[in-house]
Amino acid sequence: MTPTRAEVRRRAARTDWTTLAAGLDEHGSAPTEELLTPAECADLAALYEKPELFRTTVDLARHRFGSGEYRYFTHDLPAPVAALRAALYPRLLPVARDWAARLDRPAPWPDSLDEWLDRCHAAGQDRSAQILLSYGPGDWNALHRDVFGELVFPLQVVIALDAHGTDYTGGEFLMVEQRPRAQSRGTASVLRQGHGLVFTTRDRPLRTRRGWSAGAVRHGVSTVRSGRRRTLGLVFHDAA
Repeated sequence: MTPTRAEVRRRAARTDWTTLAAGLDEHGSAPTEELLTPAECADLAALYEKPELFRTTVDLARHRFGSGEYRYFTHDLPAPVAALRAALYPRLLPVARDWAARLDRPAPWPDSLDEWLDRCHAAGQDRSAQILLSYGPGDWNALHRDVFGELVFPLQVVIALDAHGTDYTGGEFLMVEQRPRAQSRGTASVLRQGHGLVFTTRDRPLRTRRGWSAGAVRHGVSTVRSGRRRTLGLVFHDAA
């Protein structure tokens, strides 16, 4: 059964967003409570085999990004994907605005996701950036940042559609943070099926002796050792 928008909003509300914001400040990523049931995860993962739902497919090995594959949805998003994006944007908006204030940057994001996407489209960023990713044994994703144009929302969400340790092994979510005048810091996270992990799109505020500084952050996926690992990537700006 497809969850209604109201049900998705109720699930999003179960997360302690104050605690999540603190986790983002501390680590650059933080988990949500369950957003999708296992059955709903299976239904979404099965959509990968319906190429008509996607605008393009990316072969990571071909582009030397790693190994594996992902597909960008068209703007005609499946109902759960659209509902999740709409429910999570207002929850993440206060964090985005707070980070912009600390870094003395513009905060161009309106209260409405639809209005923000209209601004993206007016600026020439009119391609859907919502992703289904699929990895098998030996696949991995190189460290990178997802910036698709001038207009960027500073946070995004990945939701695990398969169960770690049961459906696959390995495949941890990786983050490497470049700290000002210091060595980089790495973090590995195991994604829980149906739960989201919120993480920074490109950088985040770091406190230094001189105030706040932007710490660049890249993310990727460690090598999948067995099974199949599929995830949903939610991006809150559209692509150029």
